[in-house]
Amino acid sequence: MVITVVLGPEPEVTLEEPDDFTRFHIAARGAPDRTRLGAALTGAGAGALDGDDALVRTAWLRAQASGRTTPDWEQGFTAMLDYAERKGWTDAARATVRAHVEWDQ
Repeated sequence: MVITVVLGPEPEVTLEEPDDFTRFHIAARGAPDRTRLGAALTGAGAGALDGDDALVRTAWLRAQASGRTTPDWEQGFTAMLDYAERKGWTDAARATVRAHVEWDQ
């Protein structure tokens, strides 16, 4: 799962490869600008920046994946969240999951 953020004149936030549970990160495209990245994530309802990472809303991930996944998606997503929880990358309610940001200029 990759969340692509294009920091153009009108920022775009999309979920790519929703069935890939082996990697999870933000792919930010454009000149590195944390303020614009944070505004794009918040504006899309995807989440918010937290230090060098982002906290991504799990409800947003589910909504973006809806209708684009295999029947066993929920099982894979739950397993991904279980792993993230063991690493301390989710909040207590699992409403958010931590993602690192990779800048692609």
